Amino acid sequence: MKKIMAVFGLVLAAGIVAYTTACPCGRVPGAWLMGSTESQPVEDWSFVNDRAAIPLCQLQITTWRPHSINLNCMSNNEELFVSCSNCASKQWSKDALTHPHARLRAGSSIYPVTLTRLTDAARLDIAWAARIAKTGSKGAQRPDHWWSFQLESSKNEG
Repeated sequence: MKKIMAVFGLVLAAGIVAYTTACPCGRVPGAWLMGSTESQPVEDWSFVNDRAAIPLCQLQITTWRPHSINLNCMSNNEELFVSCSNCASKQWSKDALTHPHARLRAGSSIYPVTLTRLTDAARLDIAWAARIAKTGSKGAQRPDHWWSFQLESSKNEG
C-alpha cells in the first residue's frame, strides 16, 4: 500500500509540474508562465498582429495564486489590447481589475504589463478595430458585453 501511495504521489507531483509549466492549454487555464522576461519597455506592439507567429497570447494574473489563460491579443501598432466576450463572468478579468500588474507571453518572450480596462466607447472601438484587423472578422459590430483592456509595458512583475 505504501508503494502505491508513493507512486500515486510521484505521478501527482509530475502532473502538477507539467500543468504549471505547460499550460494554459486551449481553454484549460495554467499557472506560471515560463520563459525569458523582456526588461525593455515595448513602444510598438505591432508584432503581436502576426497571426502565424502569435495566434494567441498568454496572460498571467496573480492574486493569491498565479492564473494564466490563452486569449486574443491585438495592436493598433503602438497600443496593445486583450479582449473577451462576457468578461464579467470570467475570473481572470475580475482579477485584472484588482490586480492590474500581469505577465504577457507573446511568442516565446514574457513581458511585464499593466492592464487598464477600457470603458470609453471611442477607446473600445479602437481596440475592436485592432481585433478586426488581426482576426479578419470584418463586418462584426462590437457587442455590449465585450470588454477590452489596454496593456502597457511595466517594470513590475505580475
